[in-house]
Amino acid sequence: MRLLRRSLLALAFSLGAALAAGGALAQPPKFDIHSPIDQSRGDALSNPTYHGPEVLKFMGVKPGWKVADIFPGRFTTAIAQAVGPKGKVYGFMPDEIIKVHPGIADLRAARAKDPAWANVTPIASAMNDMALPDGLDAVFIRQNYHDLHVRFMGPADVPAFNRKVFAALKPGGVFVIIDHVAPAGMDVVQASNRFHRIDPATVKAEVEAAGFKFDGESKVLADPTDDHSKMVLETSILGKTDQFLFRFRKPK
Repeated sequence: MRLLRRSLLALAFSLGAALAAGGALAQPPKFDIHSPIDQSRGDALSNPTYHGPEVLKFMGVKPGWKVADIFPGRFTTAIAQAVGPKGKVYGFMPDEIIKVHPGIADLRAARAKDPAWANVTPIASAMNDMALPDGLDAVFIRQNYHDLHVRFMGPADVPAFNRKVFAALKPGGVFVIIDHVAPAGMDVVQASNRFHRIDPATVKAEVEAAGFKFDGESKVLADPTDDHSKMVLETSILGKTDQFLFRFRKPK
């Protein structure tokens, strides 16, 4: 029970911080959680530690693209800016999160009035009922792929999730994943629930099983000082984790 509670709080904190810090609202709504929300770390446009320009270049985002941002947060505004007024961003947030933390729904309603999100369409459903628009150029998920494996999410049907992403992308489209590195070979349930990390090899295997081809990685978010032994929200490691940045492509 203590481990589950810790996992719930960690996930809530991570999602709340990502959403609250993501844009230009002066006083975003507060969330009903049991720990304070860090609103000081900015987003991919304001905080250089996220390496926003490098990540967007790695994704290959172009004006006019249609992009799905799964668990929208610190990169949503940057992606919306990159695709421009002729592009579209679809921000998918699972019902499981909104149900437990209704303040997220309040924030999403407020963000709908933010000019920076004029080309962002929010999507919400149960995680396993996710329905993305067809013909996407890219799907992006940052620091939340491991959450598909946490008990809080059901856990989600990960193979079905990856198949849905594959189906939504146009031929040649890309699926880009950022997440915290877990020790090689660590059990995915332990890594995701206890440490909020995931073995990069696990991600490769799961995504490639859906039909994707591994198309490259970037070390821009790597941090060799992280020994992968700490839960990612511990004070000593928060914001300084070793992260992988993978790109998978749907064959043409």
